[in-house]
Amino acid sequence: MNDDTLTRIAEALERLAPAPEPDPSFAEADAYVWHTNPDRLEAVTKVNRVELSQLVAIDRSRDTLLANTLQFARGHAANNALLWGARGMGKSSLVKAVHAEARAQGLPLVLVEIAREDLDSVGRLLAVLGKAKGQRFLLFADDLSFSHDDTQYKSLKAVLDGGLSGRPDNVILYATSNRRHLMPRDMIDNERSTAIHPGEAVEEKVSLSDRFGLWLGFHPCAQDEYLQMIRGYCDAYGLEIDDDALRSEAIEWQATRGARSGRVAWQFFTDLAGRKGISL
Repeated sequence: MNDDTLTRIAEALERLAPAPEPDPSFAEADAYVWHTNPDRLEAVTKVNRVELSQLVAIDRSRDTLLANTLQFARGHAANNALLWGARGMGKSSLVKAVHAEARAQGLPLVLVEIAREDLDSVGRLLAVLGKAKGQRFLLFADDLSFSHDDTQYKSLKAVLDGGLSGRPDNVILYATSNRRHLMPRDMIDNERSTAIHPGEAVEEKVSLSDRFGLWLGFHPCAQDEYLQMIRGYCDAYGLEIDDDALRSEAIEWQATRGARSGRVAWQFFTDLAGRKGISL
């Protein structure tokens, strides 16, 4: 095969290949979602979130994460954070709320969400974010968990503190999970019982969560806190209802769900607002 033929083949392949997405300017929005095939950052013009003041019963976690976020957004040292614990208690909402507060204070913090199934592409994402001058990025991985045959957690380790190049100085990672160690308990127990060196096998799995500088636990709320959440939503949206009626209806709603949480409180309020003719 001569050089002319090779040149024509190369030119034909180049025409068939999709053009690479240009690096974003991050002027279009303050939040983006990372996609692959092809790699691109999709702007989110309206983020689905609640006000920081409406997040009830998580005061310590709220204050700690907000302080850490503002430190980072101002260019100072800050820790990666793992928000773990009970479902529906505001872990994801808190991440989005502290980002909104940083933006409200005029800080150049951009929220970038990456899906768990795209974690193996995180190195390419960091390369894009690391080139953006004058911007600070909050990389958000929501609802993380890993199974026994999952290798995605190794990509996450490199983001936290591993890898040759490390994490760019302008990127911080916040992740949420229902599990403290991101791995199911039976998986950890199985490693102990079947591995030749059980201590090393378990350490490989649980060391991922150890790489987060902040661990913030979220626990099921008490009934008074559940009612306080709903009352806060009513006040924020101007919905008038007396305390006795609110308490009766809210407790009945909670009983049908078999649980109390911030999510259940919002679902009840959504139903209540709809019945009262209020748009959210």
